[in-house]
Amino acid sequence: MKTATPIEPLPLTPIAFAKMNGAGNDFILIDNRGGEIGPEAAELARRVCHRRLAVGADGLILIESSETADFAWRFFNSDGSLAEMCGNGARCAARFAHLNGIAGPTMRFETLAGVIRAEIRGDEVAIRITPPKLVAVDLTLTVSSGTVSLDRVDTGVPHAVVFVDDPAAVDVAALGREIRFHPQFAPAGTNVNFAAVTAAGVLALRTYERGVEDETLACGTGATAAALAAARRFGWQAPVFVDTASGRRLTISFTVDGNQFNDPWLQGDARLACSGMLSPEAWRD
Repeated sequence: MKTATPIEPLPLTPIAFAKMNGAGNDFILIDNRGGEIGPEAAELARRVCHRRLAVGADGLILIESSETADFAWRFFNSDGSLAEMCGNGARCAARFAHLNGIAGPTMRFETLAGVIRAEIRGDEVAIRITPPKLVAVDLTLTVSSGTVSLDRVDTGVPHAVVFVDDPAAVDVAALGREIRFHPQFAPAGTNVNFAAVTAAGVLALRTYERGVEDETLACGTGATAAALAAARRFGWQAPVFVDTASGRRLTISFTVDGNQFNDPWLQGDARLACSGMLSPEAWRD
């Protein structure tokens, strides 16, 4: 009989965690300032984010020590890939840090996309993301169903924004996956957002997320990308409101200087669902 073994060198004892979600995008958060979890974190993410065999989440966030900011993070998608940035995850990380006395109501933390500012605003959290870039506009792609027109926006991670009449009518999993792996975006790929205008300054949005490799209930950097693409197309001023697939709303603020968007802030909820101990059985073979 095969003996069940843990991933080395993870401890054989339980690990304290919190389960949080931002607008329905859910995460497992662990205080790793002691450095107990090292290079095996990617495999740990794959296992504990499995929705049937463990806790289940869109990603794993490790809160770690920083010499220049309040803390640093390592963010892993559910497939174990290391991500530069995640807007909803960043809000959850900020609230986790505040709840656990790691940072005050205003804070700075390190990510692969740069240093992120965050503020606790009542029962919501706002983060100032890295300066976004409109990489390409009105780009036409050939896909199996024909052609698709989209904008490319970098909000710390790459996004494609496709404006549609009705996001509910889009096969997000199929079309999103095709665009995500399109040669145009090789080798890194892209996140894919399907947006529709529902009122002046308001979007409905569905997102296919790279790394999760499926639709998620929300994507903060995707909502920001869609808001900026809409502002360019329709001449909107901030704030832009984005209604996510979870039914929760995100607010995106920014200033405009010609074709450049500056001072982008993403605000929304960051809810603590539960906290407890991860059993080693969650990552055993």
